[in-house]
Amino acid sequence: MEKKEEVFSFLKSMGFPAVRVHHPVNHFDFTKKGRNILVIGPMGAGKTEFAAKIYRDSQIALKKSDKIRELTTDGTSDRRIVYFIRSRMEEKRFPDAPKNAIVYRGGYKEIENIASINSSFDLEKVIDQHPEVGTWIIDEAGFYDERLAYVVENYRKKHNVNFVFPMLILNFRKDIFNRTCRLIVQNATDVFPLTAYCEHPDCITDAYYTYRYYLVDGVECPALYFDPLIIVQNSGISTDPKIPNYSTRCDKHHYLPGKEYTFLILKPLGELAYAGNINPLIKELKNIKYDIQKSELYNHFIEKYVKGEKLNPIMMNALRVSCIAEKALIYLFSEENIISNGQLKWISREISGNIEYINERLIENKKNYLDDLQEE
Repeated sequence: MEKKEEVFSFLKSMGFPAVRVHHPVNHFDFTKKGRNILVIGPMGAGKTEFAAKIYRDSQIALKKSDKIRELTTDGTSDRRIVYFIRSRMEEKRFPDAPKNAIVYRGGYKEIENIASINSSFDLEKVIDQHPEVGTWIIDEAGFYDERLAYVVENYRKKHNVNFVFPMLILNFRKDIFNRTCRLIVQNATDVFPLTAYCEHPDCITDAYYTYRYYLVDGVECPALYFDPLIIVQNSGISTDPKIPNYSTRCDKHHYLPGKEYTFLILKPLGELAYAGNINPLIKELKNIKYDIQKSELYNHFIEKYVKGEKLNPIMMNALRVSCIAEKALIYLFSEENIISNGQLKWISREISGNIEYINERLIENKKNYLDDLQEE
């Protein structure tokens, strides 16, 4: 604080007005080596655009003299040579974009050094094929297996290269995204936190969170807490009640109904089913699917959001979306690991669940496709 006052006094003595001096937006420093750099923030904060800027900086730095090359090179790797790794799921999100492009909201940049991967094993192959690369940008690293964190860390230490991770740290539940994210965070050396405007129409404050919602008949319906962790959505606004939309939101406008229900009611029902008493879970799922007002979910919401001390009727909109029973079942199977593969198949048939929806979500969440679970 004392140092800030000294700077302020100095500026005043030079005849400058009282102004706030912000940190400059610097070019990427390719002379620094052995870094794991996190670029974090909600969807829409500009993480991938930040990565594109690093690539643009590299094109300028590569035109410098051999004297600069000596500062940016270790062994065969030159940190000015940047390679971008994108997930194959991004091809589904942006089907109209070129496959050799860094894609972000509002545009894309085509580059030469780019590859799409599905796993840490794919990443190893790409790295082995490009020993000259000194800066690796891995977009949305949280979508890959935990092994990736160790592949990256071992290679970084051995070759003094840099890794940049434009990524979501928090999921739509405001929880740490997964164990891959946690491991990458543990090994981070630098972090660039980005924010975005809250996208609620009545708000312009900083947003730190990714909000998931559905549009049903033009009405905003917040995603339930037990919504599948990963649902890949194409770019643009979805009006399909099974496919969500995402926006950045502040604390006040980030709605997340059903967390208490999940742990107070749904998970215990799953534990009963695992222990052999499957009927209470079947009853709740059938009520949710065919007569939701009889379900414990509906009654819990009425008590909490309509009759409770903190009224929040927008939370009731969450019950307007499709496949709620299927979502509850997927959550118990893929995230809590409470019900078995066999129980998942049997319950899905018993409630006449939407098998196509279940299988799509299982694939996106890295679970086996239930190929013998077919629509009757």
